[in-house]
Amino acid sequence: MPAARVVIVGGGLAAAKTAEALRAGEFEGTITIVGEEAHRPYERPPLSKGYLLGKADRDSVFVHPGEWYAEHDVDLRLGLPAVAVDPGAHVVTLADGDEISYDRLLLATGSSPRLIDVPGAELNGVHYLRRLEDCDHLRETFAVSSRVVIIGAGWIGLETAAAARAAGVAVTVLEAATLPLVRVLGPEVAEVFARLHRDHGVDLRFEVGVQALTGHDGQVTGVDLAEGTHLEADAVVVGVGITPNVTLAHAAGLEVDNGIVVDEHLRTSDPDIFAAGDVANAWHPKLQRRIRVEHWANALNQAAVAAEGLAGRSATYDRLPYFYSDQYDLGMEYVGYADPGEYDQVVFRGDVQAREFITFWLADGRVLAGMNVNVWDVTTPIRALIESRRVVDPRRLADPDLPLDDV
Repeated sequence: MPAARVVIVGGGLAAAKTAEALRAGEFEGTITIVGEEAHRPYERPPLSKGYLLGKADRDSVFVHPGEWYAEHDVDLRLGLPAVAVDPGAHVVTLADGDEISYDRLLLATGSSPRLIDVPGAELNGVHYLRRLEDCDHLRETFAVSSRVVIIGAGWIGLETAAAARAAGVAVTVLEAATLPLVRVLGPEVAEVFARLHRDHGVDLRFEVGVQALTGHDGQVTGVDLAEGTHLEADAVVVGVGITPNVTLAHAAGLEVDNGIVVDEHLRTSDPDIFAAGDVANAWHPKLQRRIRVEHWANALNQAAVAAEGLAGRSATYDRLPYFYSDQYDLGMEYVGYADPGEYDQVVFRGDVQAREFITFWLADGRVLAGMNVNVWDVTTPIRALIESRRVVDPRRLADPDLPLDDV
C-alpha cells in the first residue's frame, strides 16, 4: 500500500538523500525530517578533509541549499530530537512532547563518537570530531595551538593529524595497536600510512595506553601515558571510533545487533520501519553476511533503496562498500570488504615507495577488496574483479603494464 506519510528520524546525508529520492520518484505524500542538530543536513567527510583544511567554505558541506526543503515540500524539524517511537501506534514523539504520525518510518540516526574514559576527559580543550561545530572549534584551535596530541590512529585521527600539520601544529598521535589502520588494512598497507605521517613530521607512538589527561584551571595541558611518559599539549583530539545510535530502535523493540538489523531492502524487524546509513547493520546479498558500514558512500547510496521501501516499492542494496581518504599528498579509494583474518594474500601493483600503487586483498585466489593510492579511474575494474568471484593469477594482478580489465 502506498504510504501517505513518511517520517525520517536523523538529519544527516542519508536522511536528506532519501527525501530527495522520494521526491524524484514522484512520491506525493508528506515527508518530515526530524534532526537533532540545529543545522540542515550536511555531509561529514569535509569535516576531516576540505573544510577542516580550509580548502572548502562552510556552505559547501550542506547537502541541499536552505530553500530546497520548502521547494520540495519537505518539513524540516531541526534542533529537536526524537525521543520515542511507537511502532504499534505509528507515532514518533519529539523532545517537546509533539507527536508525528507516520505510515512508514526511516531511522537514519547515525552514530556518536566513542568517549575516552580516563581522568581529565572532561577538560576544556579535549575535542571529538563528528559535528560541524566540532570542526569549527578544531579550526580555531589549530590556529592558536603549537602542540596537539591525537588519541587514535584511525581515519579520523590521521586526517585530523594531516590538517593540524598543514596548519603548522606539532602533532603526536597515540595508538594502542602496532600500526595505524592495521585492523582495517593489515600490516603490509598500514606501514605505508605510518611512513606517510612520519615523513610529514608527525610523532607516531604505537602500543601505548593513556593513563590520564592533565589540566590547569579546567584546560587540558597534556597527556599521561600508562608507561609514565607525560606529553604536553595545547589541545587533545580523541578519535577512538564511533558507536551506532540505536537507543530509539532498541526502546521501540526493533532487532538490534551492532546497529539496527535490516534486510537487503533496509527493512527492520518491523515491516513499516527502515534504517540506513551508519546505524544500519544490513544483509548484503553479494557478501552473504550482515555488515554495518561507517562511511559516506554507504549513507549516500542506501538512500535510494530506502526511498523505494518507504514509497511502498522494493529495491535491494547490494553495492560493495567504498570509502576514500585524503592525507597530505596521498589520495586513496577502497572498494570491497576484507576483514582481518579473512584474506590470505596481499598483492601490490605499482610503486609502493612512491605511494602510487594498488593493493589487492585475496582469499583462495579471489579478490576481496582493492585500494588505489594516487592511481585513479580504476575503481570500476577493481569492483568488477571482486564481483566476478574469479580466481586470478597474482602475477598478472601485480603487473602494472597489464590493464586490470584483462586480468
